[in-house]
Amino acid sequence: MRNFTEAAGAALMALTLAGSRLSAQSTLEQFSYDSLRLSGVQVDLGALGSTRLRGAVTGGLRVDYGYIAPNVRVLFGLSYFKANFSSQETQKFAAKIAQIVKDPDSNFTVDVGTISWSDLTGDVDLQYRIPQSRTVIAYLGLGAGVHVRHGDGQAIKGTFVQDALSDVTAALNGTVGAEFAVDRNFRLTLDGRVVWTSNLSTVSLRGGFMYRLPGRR
Repeated sequence: MRNFTEAAGAALMALTLAGSRLSAQSTLEQFSYDSLRLSGVQVDLGALGSTRLRGAVTGGLRVDYGYIAPNVRVLFGLSYFKANFSSQETQKFAAKIAQIVKDPDSNFTVDVGTISWSDLTGDVDLQYRIPQSRTVIAYLGLGAGVHVRHGDGQAIKGTFVQDALSDVTAALNGTVGAEFAVDRNFRLTLDGRVVWTSNLSTVSLRGGFMYRLPGRR
């Protein structure tokens, strides 16, 4: 009886492992490069916000490169913004400078003026489409990007501060949005986008216009 129980347990475990392998294999088989091809081009514009920056305008270009799995498409993008640091951030910077100034009377003031930060981003997103009707498609996206940033300002020009603000860094991003079909090939887009990096996180709301190549869905 004991041998039978052990054999049955071993068989059940083998079936479970086999089922898991088949399920994983089935999932992987859904991914394919066969449908990857230029499918659409999008331009967008919107507002960008951050706790470190004043409100800014951001614009971008996106290329839809087709489907890598059912309802999962690949998009490549470029975007850019330039914004001034918030008054709170410039005050923090001025306070740090004041700490290293040696003045027995302490009757000096520090004016750092305006400090700006520009950002050029290249990214790739995977978006999962959720059709709502014949003319409306919602989507959720995750992706990664590379940010090329440059700091500028009269007070920091040529200093180590400008060097610290001018760097190349990686980021993660998340997107939620929708497309609204105007006709067979033209779509209006609206999406919210969150970007996380080590020294700056932003939220943006963008509206756009997409042209889809004939025969692409």
